[in-house]
Amino acid sequence: MASKGEGGEVEMAVGSSRPEILEAGRSLETVSPVRQISFTRLIFASMVAGGVQYGWALQLSLLTPYIQTLGLSHALSSVMWICGPIAGFVVQPCVGLWSDRCKLRIGRRRPFILVGCLLICLAVIIIGFSSDIGYALGDTKLHCRDYHGARWHAAIVFILGFWVLDFSNNSVQGPARALMADLSGKHGCSAANGIFCSWMALGNIVGYSAGSNGNWHKWFPFLMTKACCEACANLKGAFLIAVIVLLGCMVVTMIFANEVPLTDETAAISDPNSSPKQEIEIVDSNSKSESGFKSIITSFKNLPPGMHSVLLITGLTWLSWFPFILYDTDWMGREIFHGSAKGNPNQVDAYNRGVREGAFGLLLNSIVLGVSSFIIDPMCKKFTSRIVWVMSNFFVCAVMAGTIVISVWSTRMVKGTHWTTTQYIRPDKDVKAAALTLFAVLGFPMAILYSVPFAVVAQLVQNEGGGQGLCTGVLNIAIVVPQVIVALGAGQFDALLGQGNIPAFALASGVALACGFAGFFMLPKLAGFKTAGIVGGH
Repeated sequence: MASKGEGGEVEMAVGSSRPEILEAGRSLETVSPVRQISFTRLIFASMVAGGVQYGWALQLSLLTPYIQTLGLSHALSSVMWICGPIAGFVVQPCVGLWSDRCKLRIGRRRPFILVGCLLICLAVIIIGFSSDIGYALGDTKLHCRDYHGARWHAAIVFILGFWVLDFSNNSVQGPARALMADLSGKHGCSAANGIFCSWMALGNIVGYSAGSNGNWHKWFPFLMTKACCEACANLKGAFLIAVIVLLGCMVVTMIFANEVPLTDETAAISDPNSSPKQEIEIVDSNSKSESGFKSIITSFKNLPPGMHSVLLITGLTWLSWFPFILYDTDWMGREIFHGSAKGNPNQVDAYNRGVREGAFGLLLNSIVLGVSSFIIDPMCKKFTSRIVWVMSNFFVCAVMAGTIVISVWSTRMVKGTHWTTTQYIRPDKDVKAAALTLFAVLGFPMAILYSVPFAVVAQLVQNEGGGQGLCTGVLNIAIVVPQVIVALGAGQFDALLGQGNIPAFALASGVALACGFAGFFMLPKLAGFKTAGIVGGH
């Protein structure tokens, strides 16, 4: 049932993380909730990742700048993101545990993916039409070309839709990741995460292309209203396309991810919190296992060995990434294009140009990410996942320091130049090229960020046992905690020092450096990634 592989790794048969508890005469296949599928089917089964990432790309590239046009200050715009980590802290572990134990006929993961995607579509529509809703609620009777003040009703509606979107994204991401682990079988956890990362890259490419496109209002002029001018109509058009893309991807996943429904017997074997003796008793008595948030807290005690170090390094890694993730397009609009979301018309125009250029930079980033995702698996096999992860942190440290250099360079290039009402300051071509290059090269460490931590967790579960859904949800807690820190502190930190986005980026560079050294000594020394199947006892 279990044998030693090369490098001391334990290779376990697909179907149970604790095969010794099975009753005599019963094969693994009779109790396993996992159905072996072809590699092609595995690719299509993960397609929902691309649809979700399309909307996520629009959220990252457009929403922080857009909320500032509704009246929220730069310092407070990061607070809008606080719901994301709260949702991740609560929703993903709960959804992960519930999906581990879900017994619906369509499977364990697909019900949560279906409901989450429908909620994402609702949230996207609310965000896209927030200006129109605010206008109807009495923000102003003036045309959007004539009114440049705060629109608080629209801002509140926007934030509510934004928060629903965050909750919905978290309810899909965990089960989608766990679904890939469930279905990977003989293809292996690294290959499954590589596929998932590739779909995310494709979603990013399409999403950032849509975000950098300034012609939506020309193609769909009916999107422009008294409350919604060009920039708003562009956002609205991109998000309406996101609904179509997500629904299409969801349907494909629902069709190709042909899960085996969980039964009482397989649920007992899948419970990560029970001992072998307890599991046999559950199989005999068909009693219901403990559920709810209390069970999640209890499950922390039974995490695979090495998981706690992975959680710490994951948290530090994301802490070094989030300042740039939240403010990348804002950085292009402010520091590179020298615009302002609340300045005179030319400053606003320059800011919007910078935001679109930042979205184009994220498009380049996604292309590099997609190409890099194909070499992550060979790199991990050659150098080990620990070395690959650590080197990516040192790389991020250097690039974040590069943002500071480029910002100072850009400021010096326009020093002494003043805005007029008839022209805006164009960014230096070399500065813009350097900034776009920085966006692009960050695609490589981002490919590692999106795949290696999840693959490490999947392999720890494979070797040591545990629930894929629960462990994926717990890993997400390590991701959302640094997001809370950045959401609450980055904007205020930048405002306190009065240096735009530079202070937060400088802090990110320092954290990445510390994380690189910590990861070298603390991450588990897994001997590459084996292609043995994911354990089915989730």
